[in-house]
Amino acid sequence: MSNGILHNKRGLIFGALDERSLAWHVAKRCMDEGARLVLSNVETAIKLGDINMLAEENNLPLLACDVTDTSDIRNLLEKSQELLGGKIDFVLHAVAQSVNLRRHLDYENLNYEYYKKTIDISAVSLHKILKTAMETDAISEGGSVVTLSFIASERYMHGYNDMADAKAMLESIVRQMGAVYGEKCGVRVNAVSQSPTQTKAGGIWKEMNYFYRYTDCLSPLGNADADDCADVCVALFSDLMKKVTMQTIYNDGGFGRTVLTDNMIETLRNSQLGK
Repeated sequence: MSNGILHNKRGLIFGALDERSLAWHVAKRCMDEGARLVLSNVETAIKLGDINMLAEENNLPLLACDVTDTSDIRNLLEKSQELLGGKIDFVLHAVAQSVNLRRHLDYENLNYEYYKKTIDISAVSLHKILKTAMETDAISEGGSVVTLSFIASERYMHGYNDMADAKAMLESIVRQMGAVYGEKCGVRVNAVSQSPTQTKAGGIWKEMNYFYRYTDCLSPLGNADADDCADVCVALFSDLMKKVTMQTIYNDGGFGRTVLTDNMIETLRNSQLGK
């Protein structure tokens, strides 16, 4: 769509892996709206995932980057601007990893070395990207940065473990760096708190299938899917939301504001819990 709402905007997408990943859907939606993109992920993901296919099919540059390494980030930002022909207009931070979660370790028995890696990769990486972008003036004035969060940042979710801590920190970085970056350079920083979504990363959480059905039942509009997430991100990247910053946008069908629905009552009535 050459005249879409992102026409001629330059974007950098972190974290696309395969067609089940949220970043993949966001990237495709951005292209539909006329954006030019650079894709980035860690070297291992590029070797093992399907991101190469997305890049090749759409003639997109694909660059490796370790988001815990500021020198790597700096090189990526410089190379992206060269390839895109100017400053970056929007960034998607869709980066998260927890070995504790993958190994199903109970929260009270977390491995602390893994814990530090979870925080560094899943939260501090956003701070490093924003700090480096600010220092190098890599993002254009009025630009937009969006990261992906989850309601476990503020509510207890059994089994989500240290990733919940990382999401809480991530949203704090959105507020604090959003204020600093906004005052200095007019750059917006927001988070999208997404419904539980059937992604490869989400599949690591062993309670996901139960929780997915529960939230779909409790949400007045039902769960938001990956394409819904892409729509919200595109809106935040666009000039239509040029005064929205430091926010966590709940793209969850109303789940985060709902206690009980008719649908949930009917489900409970027809289950063992309702007898």
